[in-house]
Amino acid sequence: MNKIRTNLLTGMFVRRLPILDFIRHSCGAEARGGKGLVIGVYQKEGDKEPKLTPSGEKVNDRLGGKLTELISETKIVGRLGRGKVFNNIDVEFRSVALVGLGLEGIGFNELEMLDEGMENVRVAAGIGARSLQEMGCTEVFVDGMDYAEQAAEGATLSIWRYTDMISKKDRPIIPKLELFDSPDMDSWTRGVFKAEAQNLARRLSDAPANCMTPTLFAQATVDALCPCGITVEIRTMDWIEQQRLNSFLMIAKGSCEPPVLMEISYCGTSPEDKPILFLAKGITFNSGGINLRPCKDMDEYRGCMSGAASAVAMMRCCAALSLPINVVCVIPLCENMPSGMACKPGDVCTLLNARSMAVRDLDKAGVVVMADPLLYGQEAYKPRLVVDVATLGEGVKKAFGGGATGIFSNSHYIWKQFQAAGSLTGDRVWRLPLWNYFKKQVTDELGYDISNDGRGLASSCLAAAVLHELVPCVDWVHLDTRGTGLLSKYGLIPYLSANRMTGRPTRTLVQFVYQMACPAEQK
Repeated sequence: MNKIRTNLLTGMFVRRLPILDFIRHSCGAEARGGKGLVIGVYQKEGDKEPKLTPSGEKVNDRLGGKLTELISETKIVGRLGRGKVFNNIDVEFRSVALVGLGLEGIGFNELEMLDEGMENVRVAAGIGARSLQEMGCTEVFVDGMDYAEQAAEGATLSIWRYTDMISKKDRPIIPKLELFDSPDMDSWTRGVFKAEAQNLARRLSDAPANCMTPTLFAQATVDALCPCGITVEIRTMDWIEQQRLNSFLMIAKGSCEPPVLMEISYCGTSPEDKPILFLAKGITFNSGGINLRPCKDMDEYRGCMSGAASAVAMMRCCAALSLPINVVCVIPLCENMPSGMACKPGDVCTLLNARSMAVRDLDKAGVVVMADPLLYGQEAYKPRLVVDVATLGEGVKKAFGGGATGIFSNSHYIWKQFQAAGSLTGDRVWRLPLWNYFKKQVTDELGYDISNDGRGLASSCLAAAVLHELVPCVDWVHLDTRGTGLLSKYGLIPYLSANRMTGRPTRTLVQFVYQMACPAEQK
């Protein structure tokens, strides 16, 4: 094969990517279309020069050492996420992206509670794939970089765009992804399943509120899950009234959109085995009701059903991976709007367990919507474990930003399982207190049993305390995704898009269910 000796610095230009610079070099005119290749480069360390991955070495040998020469000439040092795209240096691939992987051989970092080796591969694969996408490549081959599953996750998440509202002629190219030079197709396929599940959650969450009403969300769920063999039951207003899910109806009645309660069942093992019950908040638009939220940036609250979106996406991935476990989801769907029919601050309802709840703040309607469905799910399914996912308290957003999902649990074992899952997926969780101190702030009232807002500033802890009151005798965990499940604004993850819905923590939920389904396979 002829060696290409073109001046590599012609046509150089620089553009900014989220967090990290990615310098694109082209030999002559910039290539459009065709195939692209992402190759990892380990960081220079001490006297050691930057090192290509094994797959990169094979390409380098095929090109007669050209990649090594490029690394030396253009001073690529392998720092995480930094690199260059070269055009027309190979007859098979129009564009080759060399992306920094950071230091070689790193693994779990206890202080960060993160497997940095896996996360670095997601970042490198994601930045490389996105750069080739923006250059117009229609096919992108990705180096497995020793972690084919994580490379698939990073690449698949990075090239996804919400395009439903864009005219066809203006829609960006979504390239086809392929694993390059690796026999580990099983891991790659798992990574694609997990990332596509998160992309489903992103699509559901990012849709405008008028295009994702409770009824439309239910239809989208049926379309996504029923072909996978998952049972989806849609409960309408008449059924909800017959079951006396009063707390749910109190919030739903403020909107003209009819409420829906979905029951989703995945049976991966014996039907007699107790399932894991997931309860997910599905407020498809949360205006704050009569306690109206600030109008500025209110459109973000179309994502108040992101907990429901991640639960639906998790169910799809569980079926795709054929996990040997039974899982049930109960998802109440409604809007929280101000109207003549809306719940008023101070209104009281009686729950299924005969306790009374005062709705003192309509801006904190999440726990009210979830209260009776949580009680119903425990009674109907007798689960081995209850997990609820919701965007609730502002406190967790102020505490962590987008760095971690807040988690509350009455089981140390379940908390450790989620902690391990988050460290592997790169979508971390952090435990917050579930003390009696907070329970007293929501139950120590004279005229009713529970208030939906409690007293004090610890909004996330108070919301968790309300839900804990409704889970009397079963292992339970509550995930508050107020900081991670809405728009990505702070501390951007390189393989997710800025100012779009994140779909988090879908992959952490999938990993947790996998750990519960296959405990013998855990390290």
